[in-house]
Amino acid sequence: MSEAKRDTATEQFGFRVGPGAEPRPLLVYCAAKTLPFRESDITSQGWTLTRVGAWGAARSHMDRLGAGVGIVCLQDTSEKAVADAEALLGYGHNRFRWIAILDLAFLKSAVANHLISECCLDFHVVPVDVPRLLHSLGHALGMARLSRNRANGLSENRVEKNVIGASQAMKATVQRIAKISQSDAPVLIQGETGTGKELCALAVHAHSARSTRPFVAVNCGALPDKLIQSELFGHEKGAFTGAHQRKIGRIEAAEGGTLFLDEIGDLSLDLQVNLLRVLQGGTYERVGGTETLRADIRVIAATHVDMEKAVGEKRFREDLYYRLNVLNLDVPPLRSRDGDVVLLARHWFDVFAAERNPQVRGFSRDAFAALSRHHWPGNVRELINRVRRAMVMCERQLIGPEDLGLEHVGPHRDIPVEETLAEARERAEREAICEAVDRCAGNLSRAARSLGISRVTLYRLLDKYQIPHRLPRN
Repeated sequence: MSEAKRDTATEQFGFRVGPGAEPRPLLVYCAAKTLPFRESDITSQGWTLTRVGAWGAARSHMDRLGAGVGIVCLQDTSEKAVADAEALLGYGHNRFRWIAILDLAFLKSAVANHLISECCLDFHVVPVDVPRLLHSLGHALGMARLSRNRANGLSENRVEKNVIGASQAMKATVQRIAKISQSDAPVLIQGETGTGKELCALAVHAHSARSTRPFVAVNCGALPDKLIQSELFGHEKGAFTGAHQRKIGRIEAAEGGTLFLDEIGDLSLDLQVNLLRVLQGGTYERVGGTETLRADIRVIAATHVDMEKAVGEKRFREDLYYRLNVLNLDVPPLRSRDGDVVLLARHWFDVFAAERNPQVRGFSRDAFAALSRHHWPGNVRELINRVRRAMVMCERQLIGPEDLGLEHVGPHRDIPVEETLAEARERAEREAICEAVDRCAGNLSRAARSLGISRVTLYRLLDKYQIPHRLPRN
């Protein structure tokens, strides 16, 4: 049997149709009674079309599909219609690749221009050129799949809920979390500031037998000594000035679940005695009360302090230390998590996508290199801070080292980075285009001539490499 007969799927308009081809769901948002194209022209090419006419219904379908390709028909210039379109495109901007179909009148609106340029991959003016529309859909499908592959890669490297990493250090940490979760013994989590100790505590709780009960966190270093006793144990009405009514403490609120004591190393010696009693006998009293209460909780403590040194210097009780340190977990600093910084940067870029400068699309290769070489004294907390600031302040499509405040780290060529021949060619092509456009002061016609290509080809390459279309200066 020939290869052609074995594979009955065929190539049309840049994608495969027929038996054996991957399903292609297409969401079409159109408030008008009739579509600006015939459904059969699209469905005959392998697309499964779902039509919606209201913003709420569109959102429901987008949540169900997760990611994909969509057509948005922009034929109504009323304020409500434009607002609905803006909500639709903004809601699915990071997950859907949108193709706009519109009347010429719609292009006269400044809001419409912004929506199309920032949120749509392509646009078509009615009457629709169906073959060209099918090409656009094929392009959108390819981009959606690339985005999905990247999301799947991030998911594969999400070793625990909200704990992302592909490094051996993080995999070992997660394996230890799984073992610790099976026990009900106290846990001491140690690690530098900003490494994600609370996330690890949440992971332990989530996989434990207490997962359906409360997880209550208290930062021992953020409350004054006079208040923390009331916060932990609660107080009775009239126990002190301002105690107008009974208040339950964090221990009581965590009943049956987990009490997370962050920065336990900052706890005063007086309060350490009271906490020791809870761990030893499982009992406590509210401040100003006489009733003895039993505590059915699991205690997880965390600190960036060297606890053995603190015990040696008499700043932390030795007996409490051994009560807390039945099981221990060391969270690795970001600098020892080989390769995780890029995964985390991409993750937080997606998390804060709604805050970004609209023209920012991602990170440059030099930015990733700078991120990888930085020492990260503030760990993941510092990374989040730098990425979030860069997303707002960057004025280009790709975030560079200078936007992250890491320009001192140096360019990527100083770092050995594996790349394929195709990647090397693309890098060289991108650098040549940028150099030509800069040399010609943004005059794209001159830049195209100097590169020996047409202006149309140059526009296509600018879009391919996400290089801003710097127009000639007047």
